[in-house]
Amino acid sequence: MSTSITRRTAAAALGLATALVLAACGNPDDGGTTEVAATSGGKTKINISPDQNRVTTDKVDSIAAEVPEKIRKRGTLELVSSSGSAAPLTFFATDNKTVIGVEPDIASLVADVLGLKPHINSVSWENIFVGLDSAKYDVGFSNITVTEERKEKYDFATYREDNLGFEAKKGSGFKVTGPEDVAGRTVAVGSGTNQEKLLIEWSKENEKAGRKPVNIKYYQNDSDTYLALQSGRIDLYLGPNPTAAYHAATTGKTEVVGTYSGAGATLQGLIAATTKKDSGLVKPLTDALNHVIDNGTYAKVLKRWGLSDEAVTKSEINPPGLPRTNK
Repeated sequence: MSTSITRRTAAAALGLATALVLAACGNPDDGGTTEVAATSGGKTKINISPDQNRVTTDKVDSIAAEVPEKIRKRGTLELVSSSGSAAPLTFFATDNKTVIGVEPDIASLVADVLGLKPHINSVSWENIFVGLDSAKYDVGFSNITVTEERKEKYDFATYREDNLGFEAKKGSGFKVTGPEDVAGRTVAVGSGTNQEKLLIEWSKENEKAGRKPVNIKYYQNDSDTYLALQSGRIDLYLGPNPTAAYHAATTGKTEVVGTYSGAGATLQGLIAATTKKDSGLVKPLTDALNHVIDNGTYAKVLKRWGLSDEAVTKSEINPPGLPRTNK
């Protein structure tokens, strides 16, 4: 990993881990919140109730006019996200049905600028892309990383840095800085994710160097993954760093033992709004994102979920992403 990427990713991980040092469970008497220790030494609360009181912004007519006519006439922006529980990215509120998190908040801001009503569809990870391919959904806001392979089928409007985290049982003594640290280890990862791609390549790299490969495991849901981690059936779980840090903070049972850019060794990974290639949506999405970055509402959303360290200064269309081969 290059020095600049190492420092940047480490800083993001440290900032998030500091913001989410230790949390209590939701407090029913306080409308459903999670309390976390703030860097000031006090406490900050993350609202996990269905009554979100989301940050909003006004419609911008000039940007709304860029939206394809079919979508403008419909009046809704069909959003799609993963149905899995991945706090603080996308997860269910205390009523177990309202979708909340930083991803739906940013998506809602974009819909505001475009003058459209956001309609969130929660599906399994693989069906996000099936739905985008068939034009069932307009855009995915689901912690989707820009990759060179995905750019063949999709257009991207970036809105957050992508940092991955290796999560271990608290007190494990593990530290992960490169492929050699996971040689022979049993590591869980989500199927079809860029985390999986990176882990497979690390495993191959270990074998070429004469080290043991990674024993990669897949689980249907997070609860199964964390049960396996606590019982010792797996050594590590590789996932988005925000979810790893949030889980470690809210349970006190795990810890983040290493971070890595979602785009590999030499490139800062980026998360993006994802739409079918040539759908006509990527420019208005990018313009809307740049508008909320400029007017400060984007920063407010990241702050309320403890993710200020993953902010970008501007949204870009189809920037360089995770290479086909992580070299």
